[in-house]
Amino acid sequence: MIFMKTIEVETRGKGVYELTSEVESLVTESGVEMGLVSIYNRHTSSSLVLMENADPTACRDLEAYFDRLVPENLPYFEHTYEGPDDMPSHIRMVLTRSNETVPVKNSRMMLGTWQGIFLFEHRRARHRREIVVTVYG
Repeated sequence: MIFMKTIEVETRGKGVYELTSEVESLVTESGVEMGLVSIYNRHTSSSLVLMENADPTACRDLEAYFDRLVPENLPYFEHTYEGPDDMPSHIRMVLTRSNETVPVKNSRMMLGTWQGIFLFEHRRARHRREIVVTVYG
């Protein structure tokens, strides 16, 4: 059995946006008791991360780290058509992931105690992101 739906996420700019409950709802809706859920981000300037969801400072530290790791306005970036955050957003996506896969058991994702699924928005402007959730069972 294969079940597929798309989640639309309205971002307010750079940051992390938790998707765990939305994905969990789709896993339940799918009726799959045992299998896998694939979460896929259809964009090249945002990514997906499996991250701690109990303490918001963990996500803030992740954001601050990436701001230092891949800063904006570096003089050697050529791909700046959409602004100084254009190329850094693509690099940040490449350093993270566009897809996460989580096992499903008893119609629930088998996430660890402190794990959550997040969209990691790398652009400063608001965006509408499409996340494809596919449940296999």
